[in-house]
Amino acid sequence: MKANAQTYGLNATLDAIGLPKSTWYYWKNKKVDEEEKHAHLRAPVIEILRDNSSYGYRRILPDLKERGYPVGETVLRRVLRMWDLSLQRWAGKPRPSVPRGILAKEGNGMNLVVGIEKPEPLQVFYTDFTTLEYANGNKKAYLMALVDDATKWAIGWSVGFRPNTELALEALSMASATLADVGLNLDGRIIHHDQDSVYTGYRWLRAVLIKHRARISFSENGAKGNTSMESFNGHFKGENKSLFYDAANIWELERAVAQQMRYYNGKRRHSTLGYLAPMCYIIKEEILPQPALGLAVQST
Repeated sequence: MKANAQTYGLNATLDAIGLPKSTWYYWKNKKVDEEEKHAHLRAPVIEILRDNSSYGYRRILPDLKERGYPVGETVLRRVLRMWDLSLQRWAGKPRPSVPRGILAKEGNGMNLVVGIEKPEPLQVFYTDFTTLEYANGNKKAYLMALVDDATKWAIGWSVGFRPNTELALEALSMASATLADVGLNLDGRIIHHDQDSVYTGYRWLRAVLIKHRARISFSENGAKGNTSMESFNGHFKGENKSLFYDAANIWELERAVAQQMRYYNGKRRHSTLGYLAPMCYIIKEEILPQPALGLAVQST
């Protein structure tokens, strides 16, 4: 209709395709209503596509949710068709976020742990996302844990379907609660990770720096600058691979991870700790205040 109505006239074009005029006006007016109803989605969708030109609706959905637009799949697909956004290929290099711009400018200056030869207990926590296979290897989930460098104590973790900000904030919240149980907090402690988009995003930075008053350290070369976390993830997944494989769904996987985290903290011996488990080492070295030791042991 758009291509031919101007040339041949509305009535002739409608007759050619066998479409009643009442039907044409009904759908035309409905589309106007849909455009007005969902106009607020246009700008964030375009922004997402500029940064991720290959994204389809499945990858756009979680990004929209993180930005405060929790729409459903049907609505999003309708919006993409309505504005022909699914066919867009955005040219040019996207502008970096403010945090990424700072990282590019500062270089290695954002790595706070590179100059610490031997971190004090509970001074530096490493973290990263890693994949877990479950349901006989047919499904995949993501784990994020925060692990103390000196004591190997895993103070927080979370398991979910996507390595996104929500998953990261869940792990951070658990870490904060774990320290609160023993009379401590994250204030002034360093959290070290790579430059994943989640860790350079405003929500993560706001939660770490402002809410918990911790310090952030960025690896300048990805996993190579986060070897402690790579070691934890490798051992934790390797030692529990069959257990995770047997989990039939995400809830069973979460229970299995929680069970093995308790084992890791309370019983698994570490050569770097004189073959003691993290909690046994913490007790032996009297790292926590005496009144908190009982709570710490119960938490494992």
